[in-house]
Amino acid sequence: MQIHHDSQSLFLQGPVGHLEAILWTPRRPGTPPLAALICHPHPLFGGTMHNKVVYNAAKTMDALGLPVLRFSFRGTGLSAGEHDKGRGEQDDAQAAVDFLSAQFPGTPLLMAGFSFGSFVGLRVGCRDSRVTELIGLGIPVNSTDFSFLLECPKPKLFVHGAEDQFGARKKVEEVVAALPGENRLVVVEQADHFFAGHLDEFNAAISTWLTERHATLQPASS
Repeated sequence: MQIHHDSQSLFLQGPVGHLEAILWTPRRPGTPPLAALICHPHPLFGGTMHNKVVYNAAKTMDALGLPVLRFSFRGTGLSAGEHDKGRGEQDDAQAAVDFLSAQFPGTPLLMAGFSFGSFVGLRVGCRDSRVTELIGLGIPVNSTDFSFLLECPKPKLFVHGAEDQFGARKKVEEVVAALPGENRLVVVEQADHFFAGHLDEFNAAISTWLTERHATLQPASS
């Protein structure tokens, strides 16, 4: 598969020490309409920035020509600190937003997150004016309160597995239906929380939403 980016492994300065990160910068000319940041799933259950769902989301955005930043929350991988049940992780995500904004000044940001990372990322993205669009992947509504989204009118995409064991389909549909602003829910039939065997449909949902919103985005030829 053709590589569309330059890859840089680095450490961000986080609130409790360094945060391990990978930045993909597109090789194609021109100014991208967005720069993207993706938050990974729960670190106490094996979640890292190398998670397959996170990687696929990054790969899809990269193929459209967007810069993409992934990072490890505190206490995960090579990142300093200890897990903080989603509280300090919001500060980590904020540090990542600050870094990405400094790398691409004036460029609007897209904040995405998978599972635990969706709770952290959407909270930070809703309150930071530099973040203009949001993507929630496998939002774990069975155990996590997403009512903060009721105060967030920013455009949002939700991609969800119909058989997600951490987010009942009906409850996800109710959450999204109640939200202000422009929101889209794509339910991938027969898919579980990790979209096993259905990552092509998962990738297509992200690509379709972004290309509809940004006419200049076109998938790179393989």
